[in-house]
Amino acid sequence: MKALVYDGVETMGYREVAEPEPRAGEHLIKVEAVGICGSDMHAYLGHDARRPAPLILGHEAAGIIQGGPRDGEQVTVNPLVSCGACKACTSGRENLCPERQIISMPPREGAFAQYISMPEPNLVTVPQGIPLVRAALAEPLAVSWHAARLALAALHPSVERRALVLGGGAIGLAAALALRAMNVPEVTVVEPNDARRAFLRDRCGQEVAAKADGPWPIVIDAVGYAGTRAVASAHAEPGGVIAHVGLGEDTGGLDVRRMTLQEITFIGTYTYTAQDFRDTAQAIFEGRLGPLDWVETRTLQEGAEAFRELRAGKVAAPKIVLNPWT
Repeated sequence: MKALVYDGVETMGYREVAEPEPRAGEHLIKVEAVGICGSDMHAYLGHDARRPAPLILGHEAAGIIQGGPRDGEQVTVNPLVSCGACKACTSGRENLCPERQIISMPPREGAFAQYISMPEPNLVTVPQGIPLVRAALAEPLAVSWHAARLALAALHPSVERRALVLGGGAIGLAAALALRAMNVPEVTVVEPNDARRAFLRDRCGQEVAAKADGPWPIVIDAVGYAGTRAVASAHAEPGGVIAHVGLGEDTGGLDVRRMTLQEITFIGTYTYTAQDFRDTAQAIFEGRLGPLDWVETRTLQEGAEAFRELRAGKVAAPKIVLNPWT
């Protein structure tokens, strides 16, 4: 099969590789759509020791089951594989499973390929009529759905439901969409890139700003750099909540003294639970997250160039989805 392989820092190779062999309880999936995530970009830049080269990246996938009793069924893929038996898994917090694995990290190759193999519980049926490009957005949207859900759960009932989202990439846009779907009436996305800000406003219907302003009850950091953490801790109102989902860099930025004196809640959020993933997929199928027509599609063979353009800041669309078969 053909695959796009991370071969080293800022180096991607498109070539023939061995087709995966499903393990017991797994299905072979023909990948029809796979998105490029910010974490893929971190690996591409050599910033993620969890993803050593050579490795097939990509974990935002949807496709068609090949063979078996579910042959031909359209599915979107939850890439987080958990043990199913530990305390985290049995309490519905599979994302905290100590044995968790995710495709695009060893020992599981990713979905920038024509085929992947996934366990049965990780597959969510996609209704007929839902494009698989849209279904592939379930994973990034679930990340933000999880963050929005936790932020709202931590907000004091007396506090006004307004939110500031830092970062206008796919995770930031998804956070804004999730918050709106959860009945937060006022959401503003901060995005410094002029082209992306215009895209968010004109194509995605979002309230946008170049810089943060004013206090906000909820701040979601969808970037995760020291600079955005500094903005988050400066603009969260007293008694407010910061949900941190970005993984840009490890340290720096938080004003811990202000957060302590103003009793600001900080929540680190990682991926999603299995229920979050299913809820997000259902919200997509029902249209509750909007038309989701802000995706740019390219072929898998064009993936290396897509990474170079993302690196150079030349892509206005919040998400590029690759097709391994065109």
